[in-house]
Amino acid sequence: MLEDLIKEFKEIFKYDGEVETFFSPGRVNLIGEHTDYNGGFVFPCALDFGTYAVVKKREDKVFRMYSKNFKILGTIEFNLDNLVYNKKDNWANYPKGVVKTFLDKAYKIDSGFDVLFYGNIPNGAGLSSSASIEVLTAVILKDLFKLDVDMVEMVKMCQVAENKFIGVNSGIMDQFAVGMGKKDHVILLDCNTLKFEYVPVKLKNMSIVIANTNKKRGLADSKYNERRSSCEEAVKVLNDNGVNIKYLGELTVAEFDKVKHFITDEEQLKRATHAVSENERAKVAVEFLKKDDIAEFGRLMNQSHISLRDDYEVTGIELDSLVEAAWEEEGTVGSRMTGAGFGGCTVSIVENDHVENFIKNVGKKYKEKTGLRATFYIANIGDGAGRYVK
Repeated sequence: MLEDLIKEFKEIFKYDGEVETFFSPGRVNLIGEHTDYNGGFVFPCALDFGTYAVVKKREDKVFRMYSKNFKILGTIEFNLDNLVYNKKDNWANYPKGVVKTFLDKAYKIDSGFDVLFYGNIPNGAGLSSSASIEVLTAVILKDLFKLDVDMVEMVKMCQVAENKFIGVNSGIMDQFAVGMGKKDHVILLDCNTLKFEYVPVKLKNMSIVIANTNKKRGLADSKYNERRSSCEEAVKVLNDNGVNIKYLGELTVAEFDKVKHFITDEEQLKRATHAVSENERAKVAVEFLKKDDIAEFGRLMNQSHISLRDDYEVTGIELDSLVEAAWEEEGTVGSRMTGAGFGGCTVSIVENDHVENFIKNVGKKYKEKTGLRATFYIANIGDGAGRYVK
């Protein structure tokens, strides 16, 4: 595939010399959903598919960007001296925002580059195609301009680009998992302090199977903001009653059980219950993986989905149909929605001998129930972004 991308780059940009190649993964969160802004832990890993780039540094200040995923838009061009968000630049605003963020932080970038991108992460599936291209751009900038910057700093700048330049109020988990991923390891990340731990995952005779609902996500920032607001209100109620916390993630389930009676609003109580219990699941999950107990980890995945369905109410018929069909299949160790919800993907751990039947049967039941056709991906846990060496 790399040879084909290089060949296409040379045809598009009329160039026949040496090029640089880079790769940045997608990510999936195995457990710990809607915990990041609640002061809790997340548990993501990088995937072995993502976004590829073929790059050639230029002598002038022009950037020319082409994506095989958006061929109809052709080559998008902009200048180092005019890095502003422009709706007509579409997807290219993501790398553009990263370049601007590097400049704002006083890193020396004195010319542009030509780049061809190709991603095999499904767009809109909640597997972080945007974070993947952001971190990929950061890695390209570091390499081409010999910048003295570490990956954690680049991850932070990519989040700034998404928040400030693109205008999406996302947490840091996506960029962190994409940049800091490690093959065959999951990252236990405290989103507030950025303290993290690599936890080995020995799947042996099992695979991670990601299923895309292919539901158009109207998510709905409003729904996301409602959930966030409910949790903040619950914290305020607890503060008013002498419970001195900044985030729900500071409470264990046992501590929460002693004070939850102060929260009299039913919706706030449900949202808070999820935030606290999900955070505890993420911490317990680490212990099970360290003991190589995938079966117990799978049970936690199932509990996580039930909590997201019943207490946080962010699943919907599409995600529930996929997960419930997965639970019925022989060989399913655990299954849950992953990402913000309201569409997007599920993640399941499935015994290899049953993967083929799992995909066939779950896909059939899902189509019968929703009328939609799910797309399945068998994923491995891969490394974070960097130079691509075949």
